[in-house]
Amino acid sequence: MRTLEPETKTRHALAFIAVTLLLDTIGFGLIMPVYPRLLVDLTGQGLSRAAVYGGWLGFVYAAMQFLCAPVLGNLSDRYGRRRVILFAVGALGIDYIVMGLAPTLAWLFAGRAIAGAAGASFTPAYAYVADISPPERRAQNFGIVSASFGTGFIVGPAIGGLLGSLGPRAPFFVAAALSLINFGYGVFVLPESLPLERRRAFEWKRANPLGTLIQMKKHPVVLGLLSSLFLWALANQVMPTTWAFYTKFRFGWTEAIIGASLATVGVVMVTSQATVMRFIVPRLGERKAAFLGIVGGIASYAAFGLATTGWMMFAALSGWFLAAIVMPTVNALMSHLIARDAQGELQGAAAGLFSLSAIIGPPMMTHLFARFTAPDALFHVPGAAFLAAAVLAAGSLLVFWLSTREPVAEPNAAAASQLTAA
Repeated sequence: MRTLEPETKTRHALAFIAVTLLLDTIGFGLIMPVYPRLLVDLTGQGLSRAAVYGGWLGFVYAAMQFLCAPVLGNLSDRYGRRRVILFAVGALGIDYIVMGLAPTLAWLFAGRAIAGAAGASFTPAYAYVADISPPERRAQNFGIVSASFGTGFIVGPAIGGLLGSLGPRAPFFVAAALSLINFGYGVFVLPESLPLERRRAFEWKRANPLGTLIQMKKHPVVLGLLSSLFLWALANQVMPTTWAFYTKFRFGWTEAIIGASLATVGVVMVTSQATVMRFIVPRLGERKAAFLGIVGGIASYAAFGLATTGWMMFAALSGWFLAAIVMPTVNALMSHLIARDAQGELQGAAAGLFSLSAIIGPPMMTHLFARFTAPDALFHVPGAAFLAAAVLAAGSLLVFWLSTREPVAEPNAAAASQLTAA
């Protein structure tokens, strides 16, 4: 019985971490379908102008995550994982209440800034999983936690779309309740994973989001692949930032239909990564599979931008059965070119670029939508943002091809050392 108690505590702790990340993504997805109506209500302006504010709200959220993720991670190294994680979860719950009650646009911006900072809890959360997982179960436990992200992007928009019928503020209060319930659960079941003797002093120079990106200059081929991924991630920002505004403007979709469509996007992506990736990658190899996936994304974005009826949006999602495998396959391709002792540095660089794409993308995509749907627009092109995403994805394809013209093979130990020293 004494041997079971630590295992039981580990299971409860792992469940809490998975639920925390699940609720982070559900909370984000809950509010996406109601954003257009809420911003129109708060600003008193049309949908085109409201989309611009939506883009800047996305910018603030992503910028705060980019800045605060390494800070929270380093704070957890100093003060322990439990304290930092619980603080972030509790702050997120209170913040959703603030956003739900926001009387002005300024309040909503402040709320999104706090949500971005608190939502950076994934950094100490992943550190917690590494602390409690023995080497032979670490990959499995990371897989369990990572699956919560995909599930959240399916469940969140679907629930948010249904709650939108109760008013544009209802999803915020539901997200607040879920976060605060999880906070209460964590107070009782989450033990500290980092003992005092393994903690270190907090240093601002180590809480630097750009440091790992600079290190990738040592690996030219990997830097090219990272550049391709950045363009791909920048194109992907059109989905969370513009989809709701575009479909409401173009097809008159309700919040419920918008939520269902976003949930469908999540289902397609999760299904692809669970089935299509296992079928295509072993047969074609990572390079060809990634190339095919980017082509599928280009086709989907172009089809979204040129769609004239709502059903075409669902039909165009078929391209995402291929596009959904791009990030994991390119990531695997890069990992073969980096020595084992630099894998963490590689993932830090990739995460930094994804954060940068989430900072730049929302205002860029929503400004395109607003500019080409405005009453005084010289050219009326509602799908301009999706067409721009297709162009960015084509740029990603070109950079990817140029970076991998030579055969990409896993280096041996000597080659890995040379890559590291380059």
